[in-house]
Amino acid sequence: MKKIKTYIQEAYIELVHKVSWPTWGQLQSSAVVVMVASTIFAMVIFAMDFSFRNLMTFIYNLLY
Repeated sequence: MKKIKTYIQEAYIELVHKVSWPTWGQLQSSAVVVMVASTIFAMVIFAMDFSFRNLMTFIYNLLY
């Protein structure tokens, strides 16, 4: 039980005193970057899916 108590105390000390937390502005700008990157990534995947679907439809129509 003593090991668990020591672990919790050390984790608390590390989170409160040793971790550098971002400011609210840094957090907002990082969130915007993540949202923009996610949107771009989703559009690229959509374009690839759309192109592949049309290509496969064209090939299937040629064969049947």
